[in-house]
Amino acid sequence: MPSVTPYSDMPARAFWRTGAGPRTPEQMEHLSDCRARLTPDAVVATAGSCFAQHISRRLRRMGFNFLDAEPPPPWMNAAAQRDFGYGIFSARYGNIYTSRQLKQLLLETLGTFVPAERVWETDGRFYDPFRPSVEPQGFESAAEVLLARDTLLRGVRRILKTADVFVFTLGLTECWRSREDGAVYPTCPGTQAGAFDARRHEFVNLTYGEILADMRDVIRLLRRRRPAMRFILTVSPVPLTATASGRHVLTATTHSKAILRAVAGQLTDEFDFVDYFPSYELITAPSFGGRFYAANKREVTDEGVSVVMDLFQREFCAAPAEARPATPAPHPNPAGEAGADAICDEMVLDFYARR
Repeated sequence: MPSVTPYSDMPARAFWRTGAGPRTPEQMEHLSDCRARLTPDAVVATAGSCFAQHISRRLRRMGFNFLDAEPPPPWMNAAAQRDFGYGIFSARYGNIYTSRQLKQLLLETLGTFVPAERVWETDGRFYDPFRPSVEPQGFESAAEVLLARDTLLRGVRRILKTADVFVFTLGLTECWRSREDGAVYPTCPGTQAGAFDARRHEFVNLTYGEILADMRDVIRLLRRRRPAMRFILTVSPVPLTATASGRHVLTATTHSKAILRAVAGQLTDEFDFVDYFPSYELITAPSFGGRFYAANKREVTDEGVSVVMDLFQREFCAAPAEARPATPAPHPNPAGEAGADAICDEMVLDFYARR
């Protein structure tokens, strides 16, 4: 007879055989340790990599108080709103893949950082280096780029003043950086706009320590203005499209995701106002056999997104906001919350794969 040990009274979720192995994704329960559920009146802001877009959609559909701090012009139709980056996140900042990119945006908003490279010109059109895809055909002038940037920063300032909950999806450790002032870009210069110059741009693979320090700074900056702000962190389950690390893309992906997951876990342990939502685990768990990936083994299927967001709703949301009508998404998605419908700047890198 085995002796009584600390494992004797552990719940079913503590053991693989009872907590994970025999369960379907829909049967998973108590997967997260949410300490404060979202209430319908909480003002929720979102940012991050492309997978974070699904959280914004579900919050809108449920009627939660999703913050859209940079709404589209009233005359713009739904298709154009999507193409021009409106309503995807809480402001029109596009995908924020790294902790450094998020910290940099906050510092710029607060006026303590001004990037040296503020405008890119390509074929007579002008682009914002830090969100090159939100104006698909580029701006007509550098002045328009800077004006639109000011509008974005006003939206971020509104987030700083009003958000109660900040949801951020950690996507990548790899990024490209300015050698001049350390500014990081969402994609490599020259892939979407601008031109790559090895004298001015360098590849960086952020370490665990660097990302943890960045996120601590982000939390400090946000809670300095909203002392009661809570955070929900997630890790994107979408593998890298390409790596500049010199590793195989498979090992580069596991390296990156392991670091991001470790950072999220550390912050959750460190701060009682930070929760972790396990979207990464739901999609990548070996017990589910990769069923939530599309044929290319990278994009998450509609079914996978639905399973993830159903769990988010069950474990992180207090109740549907019955008193508040659902907020219409600026670009309706007739297929539901399709994984392929997410806008991902990183996908442009697939163009460079040898056919």
